[in-house]
Amino acid sequence: MQDSLREGRTPGSIPIALVMEGHWESWLAEQDQATRRWLAAIGCKGKAGSSSFLPGADGQLARVVVVSAPDDPFALGGVSAALPQGDYHLDPAPDREAGERLALGWALGAYQFTRYKPGRPAGARLALESGWNGALVRAQAEAVTLVRDLINTPAEEMMPDQLAAAAETLAREFGADFRQIVADELLEQNYPAIHAVGRASACPPRLVELNWGDDAHPGLTLVGKGVCFDSGGLDIKPASGMRLMKKDMGGAAHALGLARLVMALKLPVRLRVLVPAVENAIAGNALRPGDVIRTRKGLTVEIDNTDAEGRVILSDALAEGAAGNPALMLDFATLTGAARVALGTEVPALFSNDDALAEGLLEAGQREGDPLWRLPLHGPYRELIDSKIADLANASGQPFGGAITAALFLQAFVPKALPWAHLDLMAWNNRARPGRPEGGEAMGLRAAFAYLHNRFGS
Repeated sequence: MQDSLREGRTPGSIPIALVMEGHWESWLAEQDQATRRWLAAIGCKGKAGSSSFLPGADGQLARVVVVSAPDDPFALGGVSAALPQGDYHLDPAPDREAGERLALGWALGAYQFTRYKPGRPAGARLALESGWNGALVRAQAEAVTLVRDLINTPAEEMMPDQLAAAAETLAREFGADFRQIVADELLEQNYPAIHAVGRASACPPRLVELNWGDDAHPGLTLVGKGVCFDSGGLDIKPASGMRLMKKDMGGAAHALGLARLVMALKLPVRLRVLVPAVENAIAGNALRPGDVIRTRKGLTVEIDNTDAEGRVILSDALAEGAAGNPALMLDFATLTGAARVALGTEVPALFSNDDALAEGLLEAGQREGDPLWRLPLHGPYRELIDSKIADLANASGQPFGGAITAALFLQAFVPKALPWAHLDLMAWNNRARPGRPEGGEAMGLRAAFAYLHNRFGS
């Protein structure tokens, strides 16, 4: 990823002309006759998302033309992997903000997951112009790479212990404190919900924690759902529903990716990351429908469905995350299919108990081309997860409003005075688009960091 960018231009760097779709005809009129003939011969119509290679008199690649929709941060995401080896630059160079976003799109388009088979040869590098914040572009690219790599790794090699090892590696890189509470230690230290969900797995459940920053700075707590594989438990999923469940730790990947960004760019916050890491497996001691479990907060939860396990482990993590009175708490989770039905697979659902926080995240998502959509914490739906024998149930008995009732369940474990936002996301691209290959994906990550940088950054 980092090899796809370089600081400044080199002699012989090949120019890339970025043309807005609505300006195609006027741009074309300014070109020489040979260029116009070439583009006509290859059938270039100036449609957004298209690109063309222009040869020089010697037959070598002399210039690249990319047609873009206005303000598309992924305008270069489709060409970084397609261009031959060499150095490239934007001509004319855009302003700093636009240039940084285009460079990030270029870097994200160069991503490859090569853990199990070789990828395509890399080699096309884009110049980061003088005045651009190359550190910001690289940090974002590395954070998204971390998220994608963690999600793309099969559960066989990304179980709770291996997810914890990835968090420990990240902590070591940035001098953060790391600890984990494993197996029956969870019961001893009062994390019964995490233990209940993960106890049936051959790989013990755990709570992973990372702390970084100055105690004098405002507290930022990130919580990520770390279900490393979800069979559905005794309410077992069908094969089609289980196929992509290696990605059910996508929330944890997002929390770690955002933590990486915060630490790499030295945001002045007191960072705390909490990842409840489990496998939702099937065994003789598995959680059963109808069981009632206790949570760290003291609330009791009746298990209506063992396939609604993510919110159960998050209940303990959110209750712990509120400790220390942080200024803000964000959680990320691949929580509900209902959110995907409502918004599709490419737009995360945002829930928040704080209007200013929600509006800030939405605005940041619009600026960054990383959209979110707010859904309501509709209070009257809370009764849909009432239980006759416990404080609440982990799922509703009806198929409606599932994303909202899941968020309301989580809200029960968050103090009212603590600003909190919950992102219910897919964490996976079902289709390849420029800069966003099929597979594990960071969704809402850039929006969240832009908001945090605006709020806490110097």
